[in-house]
Amino acid sequence: MKYSANSVWENKDEYDIAVVGAGHAGCEAALAAARLGFRTVVFTVSVDSIALMPCNPNIGGSSKGHLVREVDALGGEMGKVIDRTFIQSKMLNSSKGPAVHSLRAQADKADYSRAMRQVLENQENLDIRQMEVTDILSEDGKVTGVRTYSGAEYRCRAVILCTGTYLKARCIYGDVSTYTGPNGLQSANYLTDSLKSLGIKMYRFKTGTPARIDRNSIDFSKMEEQKGDDRVVPFSFTTDPESVQIDQVSCWLTYTNENTHEIIRKNLDRSPLFSGAIEGTGPRYCPSIEDKVVKFPDKDRHQVFIEPEGLHTTEMYVGGMSSSLPEDVQYAMYRSVPGLEHAKIVRNAYAIEYDCIDARQLKSTLEFKNVEGLFSGGQFNGSSGYEEAAAQGLMAGINAARKLQGKEGIVLDRSQGYIGVLIDDLVTKESHEPYRMMTSRAEYRLLLRQDNADLRLTKTGYEVGLIDEERYQKLLRKEEMIEEEIKRVSHTNVGTSEQVQELLKAFGSTPLTSGTTLAELIRRPELSYEKLEPIDIDRPDIPIDVKEQVNINIKYEGYIKRQMRQVEQFKKLENKKIPDDINYDEIQSLRIEAKQKLNQIRPASIGQASRISGVSPADVSVLLVYLGAR
Repeated sequence: MKYSANSVWENKDEYDIAVVGAGHAGCEAALAAARLGFRTVVFTVSVDSIALMPCNPNIGGSSKGHLVREVDALGGEMGKVIDRTFIQSKMLNSSKGPAVHSLRAQADKADYSRAMRQVLENQENLDIRQMEVTDILSEDGKVTGVRTYSGAEYRCRAVILCTGTYLKARCIYGDVSTYTGPNGLQSANYLTDSLKSLGIKMYRFKTGTPARIDRNSIDFSKMEEQKGDDRVVPFSFTTDPESVQIDQVSCWLTYTNENTHEIIRKNLDRSPLFSGAIEGTGPRYCPSIEDKVVKFPDKDRHQVFIEPEGLHTTEMYVGGMSSSLPEDVQYAMYRSVPGLEHAKIVRNAYAIEYDCIDARQLKSTLEFKNVEGLFSGGQFNGSSGYEEAAAQGLMAGINAARKLQGKEGIVLDRSQGYIGVLIDDLVTKESHEPYRMMTSRAEYRLLLRQDNADLRLTKTGYEVGLIDEERYQKLLRKEEMIEEEIKRVSHTNVGTSEQVQELLKAFGSTPLTSGTTLAELIRRPELSYEKLEPIDIDRPDIPIDVKEQVNINIKYEGYIKRQMRQVEQFKKLENKKIPDDINYDEIQSLRIEAKQKLNQIRPASIGQASRISGVSPADVSVLLVYLGAR
């Protein structure tokens, strides 16, 4: 039976928007909708699982740090909460160029969840309800509300699905299979059928998590200590940098070995991943240790990161060794790793299967094409990761609100942000595995740096209504300071004085034979804006983040201008809109495959059409000719 109650009843509390799920996507969606003035209710299978981190205990990382910064720039919450609850912070790829610098922070899982829950509880216009949603109610292809397991009907004008990994979830290791969500939480077993009845196509995906090990059973002397940065950089542009300079905890690095790999190889027949017991498709870029051993047989070791789950627990996360092997094999496998010889497992590693959607059923606003008022965000869209989820949740929340406002949805394109790349990839490209954001997916990554996320997106957040006037005015002042300082150093001449030559010599830079400008010196690879301070007599006192922008903009000016020219070309195709009523079948010269794909996805522009798998450059040319003749 679908309902525990004998009869259905209507909840008379008036809501505009219902959010299903309170993970990282659901939290951002609910907060955005409520902050934009709409009465919002968020449903969760457990109030204790709000903003839960069921897998890795960190926020950010390569490309993911970009997403968190962009969420913050638009008025989201993730960056603010991690700044209050992190226990270690590192800037990754700092030895490389600024395009790939990515912030990553170890979280105190319990504190993060608690802090985000408090934000939701104290948010005006937002109610939290612990209840499983079983049905999406609709009339004439338009959402009218949701029905819960108790039989209660909540009428609303928009619904945002953020179900994460809970739909018909099944956790598996060895022969053990339990129909629960992550961390033993209740799964949501009924909503899938309701979605299918609405004509929504479902996929079955899989992800996994490693064991958690008792800190007291680990020998850290056999591992390499991994400390945080001396100077911590916050995620949120609103966080005072001085407030995040805390005593940080250490993480630890160790390695698997041939003995580990042999234990795994001998027991592959007992792995549900290889026996066929797991039907879902797993993430390519976050493989299990079984996958790594099988797919990379030439590698004699793999990195294993031991990361604390928080300050108030002894649980340690074994990064790099997710598995679905039986419990006895897990013990043998983990104990073969240096430092883990006496490891005591607190929670077994497991794989989790869950229902999600083919995201090509969504518009770029994250609204379903065939169900008006139904939006979707997070892992339910076939992505992986907390950060990808938060970004989608925020955009779904914004666009659900804008739909009710009678306004056009906000769509970030691939030249505006990683969020734009993420959503465009999901709704355009065919994917049969959980999608993970990477810097290599962003064509214009020199423009889409994490350091300039506020300069790129805060104006959009202000126009939407999630950024207040004070923050917006600070942004405008920052833009002015950057512009003024770039102009100043470009016109400030430097001579060949002894002080100048000594400074150049100190940094291994070629001495000057004639005068030049500060900007020209900044362009030298071995020099920077900061390093030139002793010879810059008239330098104004400006904030660190402004200095950073001045340095990057001058040093990479040529590359930035080239990428901006590429964006101009990209925009030309993006701005060529395709009418909603176009009939691809009547376009004679289009190939059959192209017609099928274009009819299925219904791209909004020529640019989007060009990125669809199965649509060739010749098909794009045909489309352009056809539209030109209309």
